[in-house]
Amino acid sequence: QVRLVESGGGLVQAGGSLTLSCATSGIIFELNAMGWYRQAPGKQRELVTTITSGGSKIYADSVKGRFTIFRDIAKNTVYLQMNSLKPEDTAVYYCNTVLGDGAYWGQGTQVTVSS
Repeated sequence: QVRLVESGGGLVQAGGSLTLSCATSGIIFELNAMGWYRQAPGKQRELVTTITSGGSKIYADSVKGRFTIFRDIAKNTVYLQMNSLKPEDTAVYYCNTVLGDGAYWGQGTQVTVSS
């Protein structure tokens, strides 16, 4: 059974930092691309960043230079380091992977950035 469990969200002031974690099980972690998405109130879910099985990374323009995705293969966990947070980063953050039978999502973790 595939499981993705996010943690690490919270309330932070603008300019602050948070690190989100996504612990996975039921997948061959090192062979799968992982992604972080976010959904703000009243908005569509959007891609934040992805990391391929080979370690290549892409970032949305809005987070380039501030956010970093990285993974610990031994822990089957992907992380999202978020620095210089802005109020517009406020959203529920989800991790994601796509397998042969479809996309899998975690339950999400709330990030709130106060101005």
